[in-house]
Amino acid sequence: MSETIEKRLTDLGVTLPVAAAPAANYVPFCRTGNLLFTAGQLPLKDGKLQATGLLGRDVDTATGKDAAKYCAINILAQAKAALGDLDKIRRLVKITVFVASAPGFIEQHLVANGASDFLVAALGEGGKHARSAVGTASLPLDAAVEIEAIFEVE
Repeated sequence: MSETIEKRLTDLGVTLPVAAAPAANYVPFCRTGNLLFTAGQLPLKDGKLQATGLLGRDVDTATGKDAAKYCAINILAQAKAALGDLDKIRRLVKITVFVASAPGFIEQHLVANGASDFLVAALGEGGKHARSAVGTASLPLDAAVEIEAIFEVE
């Protein structure tokens, strides 16, 4: 029997939080056919943002990378809320990583690695994905990073 996603998370020392409720007039995830889309997830841990401000000014790349991992944890929490069982994930198709960036900051891809590395560790081979890493002037609540995902599911 292959290792479950929940077992990998346990091995990584990660307990998924309760999926965050939407803060406005949208849904936290949407399924169409065999695709599951998540709304953008912020780097929340215990209800608190783990990094705020702009990368390259207020936040260093290492902290941004850690924030991206928290976004990815919250993405998996939304997937679990949507599916009931993470093992219904066939594969992670794509993530889009938004990085609040000061002018001249060019390490968005390194920040995004925090999410990509975690998701591959948690999901195994099915966690390998396409990705975009995008610099932006600001994000909701002054979050340093926000990430959305698309999964292929059963």
